[in-house]
Amino acid sequence: MIISISNANIYQKDNLVIQNVNTQIDKGEFVYLIGKTGAGKSSLLKTLYGDLALKEGTASVCDFDLVNLKRSKIPYLRRKLGIVFQDFQLLSDRSVMDNLLFVLKATGWKDKAKMTNRCEEVLKSVGLSNKGFKFPHELSGGEQQRVVIARALLNDPELILADEPTGNLDPETSEEIIKLLFDISKKGKAILMATHDFQLMQKFPSRTIKCESSKLVEMNAQINVSIPTSKDDTKHEGENL
Repeated sequence: MIISISNANIYQKDNLVIQNVNTQIDKGEFVYLIGKTGAGKSSLLKTLYGDLALKEGTASVCDFDLVNLKRSKIPYLRRKLGIVFQDFQLLSDRSVMDNLLFVLKATGWKDKAKMTNRCEEVLKSVGLSNKGFKFPHELSGGEQQRVVIARALLNDPELILADEPTGNLDPETSEEIIKLLFDISKKGKAILMATHDFQLMQKFPSRTIKCESSKLVEMNAQINVSIPTSKDDTKHEGENL
């Protein structure tokens, strides 16, 4: 089991955001995480990668006990995770290759030849084998997101947490990114993807869990998700919750 959560309450500071969370995610599983802005999707993801402490209930992520997770152990947890952000968070003053090398150095890699080889491997896996010398501003949005996914794969993680990875992309590019993520999950990596892109979910159905009324609700994987008309349901998730 990659993620196992039982009777957990998710807090943002002293504010209870989601209560009595019970869910599990297995190796190779692709799971959508949906819900309105402010429903708690980001808080759940932050709890899973150790940015928010788990105060109540039990949870394990990649065999790390989140309840007893010491701050000194968080970097070790994150080496087993890949995190994909909506806004890329690439270093603008460095090439693609140097962005990736920076992460490897930060996570304890020492051998320059092995580091270079690993960067080349992950760039090839996302279809960017000839882009290592480019700077982020020289890439399209879709290419930048592929670099972010490559970065997430560097340490061969068991789990990828993707927070609105298609939020800033056009529909065609969004499809390319979701196909890439599905391909990665088929190779055995669990993926939990927060999204508001209901049209994409209809085109690429998978198991779905929803943050709703302070609960985490399991939905039928094949359910027809109604496309919202409210601006609040479709806008980019910028909440701190």
